[in-house]
Formats: sequence, C-alpha cells, structure tokens
Amino acid sequence: MAAPVRSVALLGATGSIGTQTLDVLRRSPEHFKLVALSGGTRTQELIAIAREFQVSLVGVLNENDAQQVAAELPGAEVVVGDDGLDVLARSADVVVNAVVGFAGLTATLAALDAGKRLALANKESLVAAAPLVDQVRSQRECDLVPIDSEHCAIHQCLAGADPAGGYRSVKRLLLTASGGPFRTKSVNDLQHVTKADALDHPTWAMGPKITIDSSTLMNKGLEVLEAAALFGIPVDRIDVVVHPQSIVHSMVEYVDGSTLAQLSHPDMRLPIAYCLGLPERLDHSWGAISFADALTLTFEPPNREAFPALDLAYEAGRRGGAAPAWLSAANEVAVEAFLQDRIAWSDIVPVVTRTLDAFDGAPLTSVEELREHDGNSRRIAAKMVSSL
Repeated sequence: MAAPVRSVALLGATGSIGTQTLDVLRRSPEHFKLVALSGGTRTQELIAIAREFQVSLVGVLNENDAQQVAAELPGAEVVVGDDGLDVLARSADVVVNAVVGFAGLTATLAALDAGKRLALANKESLVAAAPLVDQVRSQRECDLVPIDSEHCAIHQCLAGADPAGGYRSVKRLLLTASGGPFRTKSVNDLQHVTKADALDHPTWAMGPKITIDSSTLMNKGLEVLEAAALFGIPVDRIDVVVHPQSIVHSMVEYVDGSTLAQLSHPDMRLPIAYCLGLPERLDHSWGAISFADALTLTFEPPNREAFPALDLAYEAGRRGGAAPAWLSAANEVAVEAFLQDRIAWSDIVPVVTRTLDAFDGAPLTSVEELREHDGNSRRIAAKMVSSL
C-alpha cells in the first residue's frame, strides 16, 4: 500500500537550502505536496515558485510585498512577518525551516508546538533558543530532524542507539569540517584575506553568511552547540575533525571502540530528502560514491590558534543559558558588517569575543528574554563594529 502524500511547508524557499528542497520535491511528486512557502526579498522568485507548485499559502516580509503577491497570485492567502511564519509552520505535515538567522526562531517553536515534523536548517534559532526548544520538545509529540549534513549524518549514525541517559553507549560525536577556504593559512596570512577569498568555499555551494561562517570555523562552533541541543550530549563529548574531502559528513564513536560514519559526495539534497522521507529513503542516489574509483580520505585536527571561533563556541556552550544566543547574534552582526566591507575578515571573531565578554550570565526562560538578550548582544556588537 502506497504511503500517503505528505504536505510540506517550505520557509526560506528562495535561499540555497530552499532551492535544493524544491529539487527534491520536483523529483518526488508522488510523495510530497508543497502547500505553503515563504521567502525573503526575492518576491518575483517566490511568486514563480508558488505558480509552479500551485501553492495557495504564501508568507512575505512586509505589507508592500503582500500587496504585490496578492495581485499576482489571485486566490492565494498571503501572510506577513513573524505572525505569518507562525501560520506557515502549523500548515503542513513537514515544515522545512530554511530561514536564515535568528528570524527562524518563530517557525521553529511554532512547528514543534504544533507537533509537526521540523526539518531544520536554521542552526541559529536552535543554538540561541536551545532551552526554549527543549521545553517545547518535552511537552509535545514532535519530530525534529536536522538538515545540516553533519547533524543528519549523526542522526543516521545514532540509529538504534538508546537515547536514555544521554546516549550512554556513545563515547563522543565527531563533527567533520572541510576546513573552509583558509585551512592551510597561518595566523599572519589571515590578516589580509578578501571577501572574495572568504566566499570561495572549496567543496560546498552555500549562502554568503554560512560561507563566511565556514571560513572562520564559526559554523563548526555553532554546529557543536546545535549537536548538543539536538542530541542532549554535552559539548565536551563533541569533537571537531578537519576532513578536506567532505566525504565523511560526521561520525559517532561508541564506548566499545566502534565508529560509525556516513559517507557521500557533497550534495545537500541528500540530507533534505532524508529528512522529508523518514522512515523511508527516497530512491534518488544524490551524492552516491563509486567505490570503483580511487578514494582518499584524510583527517586532521583543526588549527585552533588560527581559528579561535571554535573555542569561543565551546566556551558559550559550557556557560549555557543565553550565552549561545549572544554568540550567535554577535556573529550575525559581525558577518553582515564584513559582507558590507565595514570590517576586515580578521575582525569578525574579535567582535564576537568582546561582545560575549559583556554577557552577565543571565538565564534564558522565555522568548521575551531571548529577544532581549539578542538585542543586547546585537547593540554591543554594533558598537564594536563602529569602533573599528
């Protein structure tokens, strides 16, 4: 008997993850029906997607965009802003949250509260709001699955492991990192890199913010915090290993000495399809490896002196509470300033470090507190940027 068609809400449809999710949906019309979507500032692209998939529920950023979409999509329901994301996140069986940055928090909490399957690509919302997400997950029957290739790999490698007691059979999680475009650079070399250099990732095609995070290894630090929140494993049982080929997407080491790994060529459509299709696997073979060809896999420790963002994230994880929220917010401000040519690449981590130093250790118990922490961190980070 064929499985029923699952409805899908795609938030962040015009971004990198969003467009690759659309590829998966085009290949699987017998499995999925796109019923809701949102986008950022690319309104015409959003309208084109809605027409292609015959979507009748569309979310936009502001009222001007809402009027444009309503005029070009007669009969469609158009929702706006955070309230609109809340509506979208409750509208389908599976919610793909590919909204960039802190703005994705609304959709994360709404989808979990509604008991939906949340396919999460928005690492900042989970990193910043881990205590709040944990609270919702403990109260609702919901399914949180990670789209990030590293966390999706860990999700697969943990299959069959008992989560009771914090996965006691698991010794550690091993997050792999490509090393980004500057893996072989010295501290001195990194003082003079350009924006073009930082955006030239050797193996992955991603959006600009995530690509810059990869160049500083802040992305890997955020992924450590995300893994801790997703799987309930403390940061001190999560290690980072540089793997330039980006074939092994992450590993789980068990207490008996076994290490399980997930391998594939870099292709984000594979983890997206995994999250959409669970418990089934879709027969598309994205990223499949030919073992008939020569294959060399190498591993090395990260250069923590050249890339201090990694240790900064571990520090935030150990402090807990709102510290990761401060880290994530300050990093967004610093990366945006770099992309706008207002600061140098080498200034990004110092801005985040000085901002995190100002965090007073206050707890995180509500969305209102989180928004206050987020705003405070951004204001301080903005002052740091201006001083440079």
